Amino acid sequence: MAVTANSHATDAAVEILQLGGNALDAAIAAQWVLNIVEPQSSGMGGGGFLLHWEASARRIHAWDGRETAPRTNSPDFGARVDGSLLPFLDMLASGKAVGVPGLVATLEAAHGKYGKLKWERLLAPAIRLADNGFPISPRLHVLLREDPLLRRDPAALALYYEATGEPKAIGTLLRNPELATMLRRLAREGAAALHRGEVAEGIAAAVKIRGGNLSADELRDYHPREREAVCGSFRRWRICGMPPPSSGGIAVLQILGILERSGLAPGGPERPDAVHRFAEAGRLAYADRARFIGDPDFVPVPRRDLLAPGYLERRARLLDPQKAMGRASPGELSSSLSQTDGDSPELPATTHLSIVDREGNAVALTSSIESQFGSRIQVYGFLLNNQLTDFSFAPGRDDKPAANRPEPGKRPMSSMSPTLVFDDKGQLHAVLGSPGGSRIINYVARSLLALLDGNMEPGAVLALGHVGNRNGVTEVEQGRIGQDLVQELARRGHDVRPLDMTSGLHVIVRRGGRWLGAADPRREGVARGG
Repeated sequence: MAVTANSHATDAAVEILQLGGNALDAAIAAQWVLNIVEPQSSGMGGGGFLLHWEASARRIHAWDGRETAPRTNSPDFGARVDGSLLPFLDMLASGKAVGVPGLVATLEAAHGKYGKLKWERLLAPAIRLADNGFPISPRLHVLLREDPLLRRDPAALALYYEATGEPKAIGTLLRNPELATMLRRLAREGAAALHRGEVAEGIAAAVKIRGGNLSADELRDYHPREREAVCGSFRRWRICGMPPPSSGGIAVLQILGILERSGLAPGGPERPDAVHRFAEAGRLAYADRARFIGDPDFVPVPRRDLLAPGYLERRARLLDPQKAMGRASPGELSSSLSQTDGDSPELPATTHLSIVDREGNAVALTSSIESQFGSRIQVYGFLLNNQLTDFSFAPGRDDKPAANRPEPGKRPMSSMSPTLVFDDKGQLHAVLGSPGGSRIINYVARSLLALLDGNMEPGAVLALGHVGNRNGVTEVEQGRIGQDLVQELARRGHDVRPLDMTSGLHVIVRRGGRWLGAADPRREGVARGG
């Protein structure tokens, strides 16, 4: 079963599975197709987090392909010469926001250990599509039309827009021969095609022209990290996610652990009591996230303390079943952690894919170039990320640094939450994840409640209206949450804010010995069995 954000990518994954490739092979093939058909979301110019379940060894491999900050990065990297901060929109579309891309090197490293088909075979679907073209989808057309920054880049302007500046029409066949050439190089040379030589020099030059300072040497020196997955229990299930620098795994487990200890009875997540408690648990988890999570190679992250049963019990006692608590404070941990809060405006242009193969291997991959169309710097047919905007814009206060402060070579905190679920016999039960910026945590946690507590079918899970709290207002999805629930939340003291909440959840779950898949109805995703 393969579920991705676009039918072309799902077709590529199924093609590889039918050729005898494993879940990792299929994920790699789908990812490069997504680079073509979803240029706004992910690709060679960005990074990602990969959870891989190796069924025969019964092992989870957690690959950190997050971008790194240049060696020249500093807490004032977003400042002008006179010390004033660049406007945020100007920062988004500048070289200052570009981190060293990590996705290509990460997928190559994972494939070298666990792939089955030859690397070059996995590039074939993407090369074919870049050469032959694909019809521009309604979603891509709207994003191109509404983006105020992408037209500034001459290469992107020529590829995606007419001479009038209007985006190419829905259904127009979009070919990307420059990216096809780059994909062929990647097929022949592997990650070296991006991280060394002419392409690395070209990336560095493009970033410098737009005000950044990324060197070709930094591309050469990038290394993915294979880390230990973060796992915890919820009722009879074992749930595993990404460790820091992603905050997703810890925060999802905190929300579920707090809810279980708060006395929430199993049942559907749409019940008013469940929604209230979910929002309150979210306040607590996001408060801890802002205080304690950062790149573990730079700051001590108390991952075990944050998930300790006694700590979750203490946090759960803060929930009042009838009254919203208002803004939550982070919990009290070791006095040696002299850090202060530091959050970021993490933006939602990301993608997720979920795949299970016939041997039971699985991949949950969430990848991103950060905001819609990343830095709006196009090179060799693909867009570069602007992930450095995920660092805290308040690097610290009162002589206490923020865990997510900018530093040279550091990986910014993320909310990406690729997730694997196992039953009480250790069998893989579900694979899921979502784009959505810092809301990803709430999207994934509430979907897990619907799957595991509500025993809902995957399609019904993804049709649920979103609700969540990121330690501020309680957000409800406009048009999908009824007024009765809004009024009940307000009665309990929530400051309720209706919003568009465009998740991109892709779920695979075991039901009756079969894998069922579903794609989020809010986007263009497709689920297919192979």
